[in-house]
Amino acid sequence: MIKSDLMKFFKLALPAMFGIFMLTSNTSGAEMTTDNWDKIFAKSDKVDVKKVTFKNRYGITLAGDLYIPAGKERGKLPAIAVAGPFGAVKEQASGFYAQTMAERGFITLAFDPSYTGESGGEPRHVASPDINTEDFSAAVDFLSNRPDVDPEKIGIIGICGFGGFALNAAANDPRIKAAVASTMYDMTRVTANGYFDSMGEKERDELRRQLNAQRTEDFKNGTYAKAPGLPEKLTGDEPQFVKDYWDYYKTPRGFHERSINSNGNWTVTSALSLLNMPILSYAGEIKNAVLIIHGEKAHSRYFGEDAFKKLKGDNKELMIIPGASHVDLYDNPEKIPFNKLEEFFNTNL
Repeated sequence: MIKSDLMKFFKLALPAMFGIFMLTSNTSGAEMTTDNWDKIFAKSDKVDVKKVTFKNRYGITLAGDLYIPAGKERGKLPAIAVAGPFGAVKEQASGFYAQTMAERGFITLAFDPSYTGESGGEPRHVASPDINTEDFSAAVDFLSNRPDVDPEKIGIIGICGFGGFALNAAANDPRIKAAVASTMYDMTRVTANGYFDSMGEKERDELRRQLNAQRTEDFKNGTYAKAPGLPEKLTGDEPQFVKDYWDYYKTPRGFHERSINSNGNWTVTSALSLLNMPILSYAGEIKNAVLIIHGEKAHSRYFGEDAFKKLKGDNKELMIIPGASHVDLYDNPEKIPFNKLEEFFNTNL
């Protein structure tokens, strides 16, 4: 069994790691209407939306919502793939970003990462720095081959933990002409080091020991132990950012039944690969444009600021939103700088 200190680690060091539905083939290409709308945000009459599927390089079928500007003149348009936050689904923040950017003239794709939401992959609720980075490039594969997309004008947006994966994808895939990391986490850093790098080698050694002991138990039991998620009720003693997460994921504001953070749990051993494989090793080699956006009051702000320090060239920008918390940049249109996003992608795509 997992010891209490490991459970404490997940509760305090990984609250961002917070159900299980497979997309069937007959939903691919289905038009989304007001009657079958499954998002937490209102449908816009300025865009057309349909469900799509595509495979990544590992053969996992990914599910996405494709947003196309309504009434746009035919031709090849710039496109943006969007994913995140970590543990969320495309019906939440990524869909909100995608729909809003489609209203501004871009073809956009909000997708569920491997092993989550309506996307494929077994076991469920597993994260991987490699596969989740690959998911972005698979989205670029899909968009590049659409007749209405200009393959030389594709960008990506990663939110929360997928901000880090987006930067990793941009470092590895020059087809990504512009990348945005919004309210980003580096999930590999927080897993290996804890918040504000409070964990050292001794703590990592113990964590590895316990996680690998859990692997043995999982194999023996034929199941995967679940990591702690957000509580069903708050006591009032939680850190403010946990309260902010709860207010988004556990209330009508952002709850979605397929979201891990709303209605499920990551597997405990999902942390192993995050613990061992840092994702921003080559961020300094990103040649294309990058915009990092973070809230002034976000507990996670240091992830974005430190990632920005790795970037080189004059096409990189850090934008701090006054007064904004981490979760404000999930769904608050008064805080998310959509005008800046539109300008950034118009300039760089």
